[in-house]
Amino acid sequence: MRSTDLPKVRALRLFESMTEERFSQLMNAAYLQTFPAQVELITEGQPSDFLYIVMEGSVELFARSNGRETVMQMLEPVRSFILAAVLKDAPYLMSARTCTSSRLLMIPSENIRNAFHDDDSFARAIVEDLANTYRGAIKEQKNLKLRTAVERLANRLLQFREESAKSEQNSSSDTFELPYGKRILASLLGMTPENLSRAFNTLKPYGVEVKGAKIQLTDLPALRALAKENPLIDDPAT
Repeated sequence: MRSTDLPKVRALRLFESMTEERFSQLMNAAYLQTFPAQVELITEGQPSDFLYIVMEGSVELFARSNGRETVMQMLEPVRSFILAAVLKDAPYLMSARTCTSSRLLMIPSENIRNAFHDDDSFARAIVEDLANTYRGAIKEQKNLKLRTAVERLANRLLQFREESAKSEQNSSSDTFELPYGKRILASLLGMTPENLSRAFNTLKPYGVEVKGAKIQLTDLPALRALAKENPLIDDPAT
């Protein structure tokens, strides 16, 4: 692993409070590997052999059943995934594949479990991480069950606008590009691509202009009134 990568991993809330000795042991056991785009990293139902950390690129978590497939989550650096399966030594409940060329850190599951038992600070960090993941899952369920498809899309566009405004590369927060394709966006929102297209058309009177992946919001008050933002669903800090 490059020396410049270690601080990025160490800064993750999961690892920042663990002892230096235990952190060094984990990193010595870890593998850093580059994968091309569209490589399936893990398959649901398989044993959870590694904890994965996205260092560069992007990863799509997805699931399949009865001939159907849905996107569960999109991950960008620096994020870990499949912690619960690793801790329980249980099969993966989701599959994962790279969306772009990606560098991933892979830590053997047994080493993670040993550190959980031996390092109290690491154990507390794991509990907090799993609690945040649980709360995120509850918010996503509320979003899917309490909002219409159009409301879900409106809220997601407002989130993209806020994220884009924080980017140094964006000069106008009301004009931004979708961070991933419309197929993925539709799946994340619990919609078909056709329903997503209709939802975009429904949002035109609310100041949403779409040109390919480029989105321009020209009437924020109208869009916010439709979206009815709720911090108990939309605020990641809550």
